[in-house]
Amino acid sequence: MHLAYPAVLAALLFCTGLYGVLARRNAILVLMSVELMLNAVNLNLVAFDVWLRDALHSGQALTLFTIAIAAAEIGIGLAIVLAVYRNRGSADVDRLRDTAETDAAETLPGGEDDDTTGTEDQATAPAGKAKKAEATA
Repeated sequence: MHLAYPAVLAALLFCTGLYGVLARRNAILVLMSVELMLNAVNLNLVAFDVWLRDALHSGQALTLFTIAIAAAEIGIGLAIVLAVYRNRGSADVDRLRDTAETDAAETLPGGEDDDTTGTEDQATAPAGKAKKAEATA
């Protein structure tokens, strides 16, 4: 077996995954693209293990370790994406980044919305933050 065939296929898979990570806005598609990149690395590990005829089969062992890590990553990542989607109503990566920046600006002490008098009701506080988020969007 020539090493060039799986290496070219792995390079194409990795480039496709890299494009998906850089171009996609949906968090689930970004996670799928990361999985595609990890599969390209696994293909290279197994191909080089066969080509080098390693007695310990360390490339295949490392591939199994990478598959286990990828399964854990996709499980935790998908749980986070679903929790964010339930709270925000969108899995758009750009909107999540913008929301995180506005939340950090709201919590800075001494800001223009710093209410130290304590007269704001606990029930109306989230509604005020939602209005600010809509105004900045």
